[in-house]
Amino acid sequence: MSVFSTLPVSRDHKFAYNIVISDSFSDLSAMAREAEMEGRRLCIVTDSNVEKLYLDEVKKCLEPLCSRVLVHVLPAGEKNKNLDHIRDIYKTLMDGSLDRGDFLAALGGGVAGDMTGFAAATYLRGIKFIQIPTTLLSQVDSSIGGKTGVDFDQYKNMVGAFHMPSLVYINTNTLRTLDNIQFASGMGEVLKHGIIRDANYYEYLLDHMSEIEDREPRVLSRVVEGSCIIKRAVVQRDPLEKGERAVLNFGHTIGHAIEKSKNFTLTHGSCVALGSVAAAYISWQRGLIDEETFTEIRDMMVGFGLPISFDSVPSKTILTAVKHDKKMSAGHIRFILLHALGDAYIDTTVTEEEMLKAIDYLNADVSDSEGD
Repeated sequence: MSVFSTLPVSRDHKFAYNIVISDSFSDLSAMAREAEMEGRRLCIVTDSNVEKLYLDEVKKCLEPLCSRVLVHVLPAGEKNKNLDHIRDIYKTLMDGSLDRGDFLAALGGGVAGDMTGFAAATYLRGIKFIQIPTTLLSQVDSSIGGKTGVDFDQYKNMVGAFHMPSLVYINTNTLRTLDNIQFASGMGEVLKHGIIRDANYYEYLLDHMSEIEDREPRVLSRVVEGSCIIKRAVVQRDPLEKGERAVLNFGHTIGHAIEKSKNFTLTHGSCVALGSVAAAYISWQRGLIDEETFTEIRDMMVGFGLPISFDSVPSKTILTAVKHDKKMSAGHIRFILLHALGDAYIDTTVTEEEMLKAIDYLNADVSDSEGD
């Protein structure tokens, strides 16, 4: 088992919690006790897919620790990440008489984690919760950093709050049951971490591509830990995204716009991959990175089962969606570009023309029409 703390530089203990990386749930009870769950009521929030796989095991670990354990099962899928289902969670918590000293536990992927965190942030003006992520995407990204929220009228995570978990418990063995599409989705965020902050980690991913694709336990544990370390370091310095933390949005500006415009038919990680290629393209066109670096970023997405093009949506539709993104700041789009591989920065000068050119580069329909 590997344990490291997320205590930020500010020494503000309200943001401090442990990230635990293990290959089983055997230490979950001990770590939950350390997070002060003992004797408390607990509501485990999971989805209809994960319920069948891990609910019984997790419940068995935590029942001896808690005075009572409730379960709330969400219907699986991004389309259910909305305020209507948050209301259902509130009702379960009220029916179970949970108070401010009690806990929620998010068991599942990013949807379950974001919704549980948002419910915890807003129920009784905030109660404690823990994250038990079971997908690669949630283990390396959404479970860490305290961002919670729901989608609103097709706008992703438009309603939300910062609310730090009391514990993140990662069992990498759960990745064995993940389908290939969702595993590839997680790799979109993994590759992003290397691209923005650690060129050596990125090279490790490329060098161990076959072992990662085979889900070799030792390598997979190293991958998860490497991504967690990068995200932890950024979040420690900027827990509420007032500055540097925005670099974690590399690939998300155009990626979210594609995700929305495609009606969420592509996975989040696939859209991050597309957005990452677009951001790298703009960086290359500006002369910040060379063509070889851009080409490697683009081509390695394919190696991990991620797309580098989309179709069936006009480029200007994507651009319009970008301009409605919540990452706007004082009327400017905060775009993340690269000075070099492993060195991302925040830029507010990217023009619509630059973005449209990058979107056209990704748009297979544009490429096909130019080839005709």
